[in-house]
Amino acid sequence: MSVTNFTVESIPRKSLVPFVEKHHYSHNTNGVQSIYHFGLYGEGNFGLPKMIGAAMYAYPSMPDTAKKYNPINPTKCLELRRLVCIDDTPKNTESYFIGQTFKWLKQNTDMEVVVSFADEHHGHTGVIYKATNFEYWGETAGGRILIVDGKETHSRSLNQIKRPYGRELNRRYKAGDENIFWKKTKPKHIYVYYLNKRIKRKIKKLDFINKKS
Repeated sequence: MSVTNFTVESIPRKSLVPFVEKHHYSHNTNGVQSIYHFGLYGEGNFGLPKMIGAAMYAYPSMPDTAKKYNPINPTKCLELRRLVCIDDTPKNTESYFIGQTFKWLKQNTDMEVVVSFADEHHGHTGVIYKATNFEYWGETAGGRILIVDGKETHSRSLNQIKRPYGRELNRRYKAGDENIFWKKTKPKHIYVYYLNKRIKRKIKKLDFINKKS
């Protein structure tokens, strides 16, 4: 089957969360404040569409991230937070899927830059991003991840005290619960894609000037 037989749709968050939590290596969407969501569909039983992939875009979780990768217009920077396809798909499915989401973002938003991080802690080096013409920007510093009851949880969950889960997590951590602890992680690979060629030229020029000064 060719990837061109697949369709990509902009869908509500609730339509893909169960799929992401089942198939993505994190099995988690907590803390992902996504604003654009996409489903990849193939032909299922009785000729009905079947979700075979999902993608979630959000504003970068850290304000400095947006300023770093789009210093001219930080509010027009997105982070690809979740990307997953089922295993039984053609080899270039993920790169096709990303490309179609980029086409939608270019046509329907004024976003300019997309950044994504390949997590080597989970064995990812960014092969898919290279195939989709992202630019490689090196590595982040090593980090750490919160382990809760044997499962990896994003560190921000500990501070989300406005949510019941966050409050309970915070309470247990402060009480010295031995089932909540920190674990060191490997650096992540940084990839950047420019949705707008004009902003790419401006950012490259600004970067050149900053390096010369």
